[in-house]
Amino acid sequence: MLNRIKHMLKKEFIQAFRDPRMRTVILLVPIIQTFLFGYAVTTDVKNIGTVIVDGDKSSLSRKFVNAFMSTDHFRLSGTGDNYDYAVQMIDCGEADFGLIISPEFCKTASKNFEISVQIIVDGSNAMKAGTVLGYASDIISKFNKETVLRGLDLNSVNVKQVKLSERILFNPNLHSKNFYLPGVIAAMVMIITLMLSGMSIVREKEMGTIEQILVTPISKFEFIVGKTFPFAIIGMIDVILVTTVAIFWFKIPFRGNLLLLFFANSLFLLSTLGVGLLISTLCSTQQQAMLSTFFFVIPALLLSGFIFPVSNMPVWIQYLTYLNPLKYMIVILRGLFLKGSSLQVLWPNFASLTVLGLIFLYGAILRFRKTI
Repeated sequence: MLNRIKHMLKKEFIQAFRDPRMRTVILLVPIIQTFLFGYAVTTDVKNIGTVIVDGDKSSLSRKFVNAFMSTDHFRLSGTGDNYDYAVQMIDCGEADFGLIISPEFCKTASKNFEISVQIIVDGSNAMKAGTVLGYASDIISKFNKETVLRGLDLNSVNVKQVKLSERILFNPNLHSKNFYLPGVIAAMVMIITLMLSGMSIVREKEMGTIEQILVTPISKFEFIVGKTFPFAIIGMIDVILVTTVAIFWFKIPFRGNLLLLFFANSLFLLSTLGVGLLISTLCSTQQQAMLSTFFFVIPALLLSGFIFPVSNMPVWIQYLTYLNPLKYMIVILRGLFLKGSSLQVLWPNFASLTVLGLIFLYGAILRFRKTI
């Protein structure tokens, strides 16, 4: 079995790299796309996961919290008793925004001192974080005018305005490239491996070499493994190239574990190669395979959270994103790059990639027939 797989691997590598144009697509296109996104890519947000730490629990603090929760922008994800709880919620991805109210909130206001509250924002999504800060500033400004300056619920009318103290986690300067480039890695790997695997079996049919393979003693499993492994290596090479450019050229911080990155990419390749091979078994020509690949790629990008937050989408569409491997890979990459997240935090995404990858590959094996 190993000898048959070895010959399949050799044939696939020769076929993939003998065409100079194909070598350009495999090695140069991902780097070019990385530069384009890094330089060229510099959107109304709602359902922002919010964690509240109300140390005061007074009528004024509740009014202040309600000023946020009464809008469509913020959604309560949890309440806690201390700052560390809010940071933990954001670190685990349970919330994007934290509102910290000190125990002296109402007392300070009644004594005509400056009121101070703190907000913390997940800065790994720079576009979303900037929008969140804008919403928070507007709400606080409105609260100052309608409540504090009028002295509502207070004995003193002449009170100071609320002073905002903000802290942005993971991406303090809100650089857009820090948000987009980790997603580019996943998108490039998906596109390249889908194109290669999507046309692999169809190419054999058009060239007439599939008959020679079918009469050999190679099994369906060996055939799929032989078709998959070379493209998996190419996908790994592309990850190394794009990650190197992102870290050393664009100075994207990488705070996670490199071994975890390659492990995640291995699971992601199970899905992308499985989908590609499944497409290839369903199509009769390379043109059909190419069109089918694009029909998969475009929705996958739109429903991944790469550009648009998944939480902004209608609920029924959010359920469709659970079938999208790109969504889980982007969460993993942004967690590894910007947050330094561990497997303990990211394991649900790893598990989802594993399940989807096995399903797609198994489907490709079942669909492949050793008959004309």
